[in-house]
Amino acid sequence: MADRDGSSFLWFLAGLGVGAVVGVLYAPRSGDETREVLRSKAQEGSERVRQQARRAREQANDWVDRGGDVLSQQKERFRSAYEAGRQAYQETTTTGTEPPK
Repeated sequence: MADRDGSSFLWFLAGLGVGAVVGVLYAPRSGDETREVLRSKAQEGSERVRQQARRAREQANDWVDRGGDVLSQQKERFRSAYEAGRQAYQETTTTGTEPPK
């Protein structure tokens, strides 16, 4: 069993070597061209990531602005309701009458 495992590993290494040689012989581009293609693809990917990050940042800023607007509106509504309640309370306590039901 050990001999079989050892010979299988040797055949695997031999196949790996033959595959590497065939790959080099039939490569469509030279090493310099391949590196240039890889470099340009990496730059394209980097630019795409930058654009997506920029869009995400703009969207987050829009959400923050929108949230601030909603918060301001809610604060104003609360102030108005508070002032109306306060005024009604003052009118009720100064006139000595009960508010209408």
